[in-house]
Amino acid sequence: MIIWLVAAGVALAPIALGGRIARRLATASWTHRSPRAALALWQAICLAGGLGAVGVGLVAAVAPLAAVFPHGAHTLARQIVSGDGLDGLGGLHVAALAWSVGLIVWLLVHTTRVTVKTVRRQRRQRLLVDVVADHCAVHDAYVLPTHERVAYCLPGRRGRVVLSQGTLDLLSAHELEAVLGHERAHARGRHDLVLLPFIALAQAFPWLPAARAARETVPLLLEMIADDHARRAHGEVVLAQTLVRMATPRFDDGARMFALADAAVAERVGRLLRHHERPPWVPAAAYAAATLLLSGPSAVLVAPLLCVTIWNI
Repeated sequence: MIIWLVAAGVALAPIALGGRIARRLATASWTHRSPRAALALWQAICLAGGLGAVGVGLVAAVAPLAAVFPHGAHTLARQIVSGDGLDGLGGLHVAALAWSVGLIVWLLVHTTRVTVKTVRRQRRQRLLVDVVADHCAVHDAYVLPTHERVAYCLPGRRGRVVLSQGTLDLLSAHELEAVLGHERAHARGRHDLVLLPFIALAQAFPWLPAARAARETVPLLLEMIADDHARRAHGEVVLAQTLVRMATPRFDDGARMFALADAAVAERVGRLLRHHERPPWVPAAAYAAATLLLSGPSAVLVAPLLCVTIWNI
């Protein structure tokens, strides 16, 4: 049983030490060179932390029923089905079981709430765009009648790219294609669905540094992933120039001050213009770490199901 506790508990290390690990991962330079690998690692940290927390409770709960966790979980399931309930479990074991069940419910409630709110917001935005914007067949985009610089993606089954007339007037043909390529990469990758679990986790556990760091870092990684799609087709210089032009204020302040919309734009532009070679082992190490983090809690949760399948055979 100790081995199973360790397997589930090791995945909690990045969460338990979340403040330090999250800060280092959020500011690591390699994440900008390999944003997809960094995203996979963030996903593994958060998913493994949740599964590990549930698994630790389950392993502790069934400890009196068997020496091996899968057999104990199977015994508890048979007791519940046969009507014997939680026979053989002490107060601490019942509390551990309640912890796992409560954690699952807590996560499901917040995930459902965030999903419903997101779907409703996207539906309202699509309706507003359909009413206000005109469809431009040339660019396969919806154009808002405003001089503000706007370009974004409305995801969904009927996803669409939204531009403003100000964006069309500002950008050259090559720059406009780079913007469209970036936004379509968001739509194809369903980056809204990728971000959704991190939003739910941050709302469920706002006091966890790892959850907060993931919520703040993942959107920038998704922007960089979309940048990579656009720059492969249109080049780094064109995309960087487009980002600067889109972020620079419309009206000069007299001193011709250069300003970017936010620090994220500056990071993205700097990343595009830097030509640092990416060591091939960096993404491989990130994916390996993600796999290791998930292997322990996944084994804990899958083992009882495998035992049931084998015994039924």
